[in-house]
Amino acid sequence: MEVVYEDNHIIIINKAPGEIVQGDKTGDVPLVDIVRQWIREKYAKPGNVFCGVVHRLDRPVGGLVVFAKTSKALARMNEMFRNGEVHKTYWAITRNMPPKSNDRLTHYITTTERNNKSYASPTPKNGAKEAILGYKLMASSDRYHLLEVNLETGRKHQIRVQLSAIGCPIKGDLKYGDKRSNPDGSISLMARRISFTHPVSGKHIDVTAPLPADNLWQALGAAVQDTSAENQHE
Repeated sequence: MEVVYEDNHIIIINKAPGEIVQGDKTGDVPLVDIVRQWIREKYAKPGNVFCGVVHRLDRPVGGLVVFAKTSKALARMNEMFRNGEVHKTYWAITRNMPPKSNDRLTHYITTTERNNKSYASPTPKNGAKEAILGYKLMASSDRYHLLEVNLETGRKHQIRVQLSAIGCPIKGDLKYGDKRSNPDGSISLMARRISFTHPVSGKHIDVTAPLPADNLWQALGAAVQDTSAENQHE
């Protein structure tokens, strides 16, 4: 388990793809239980240890997840997420070049529980929820493209279904139209950065997750750094 930030009230974990944040019907041990046990052992705490789930990431997605270590932090973080006061940045790798180098996408999403899948419509539909995100193209290789995505709403599978709707399914995401799975069962989407005002101390928290060790992530990440360096020298 990789801890990227911790204090008395919150703990931020870099979740590995394949881990579940909360328990589900698979019966697999969820990340919240692993974090709770880690806190219990690190601080030699007897009895129950508080660890509250603030938000979730899809199972095949990696990156930053915030947990609350106190009930006060949990209540305030929940409110901050509801009010859009937590800023999350995602990185996604696609096989197809997006139609524009940056854009703001609006769709209307419906979800079918039967197959746990979301569907995006360009126009409002009965029961559909508005979904908005912004993306920009960060780097490209011969065959793949790295996008930075910022969510304005939080809908189920939102990034996956909205990028698929513009012809750019995420690498490895068979559910939303990619043609091949990744060897480890992940999809090439990660919660890269999160920033917010601390729910108790009021200080600014801004955390970035390290990129996966995977060669493609590393190569595209290096290309982003090279581009930033060039822009600074201009």
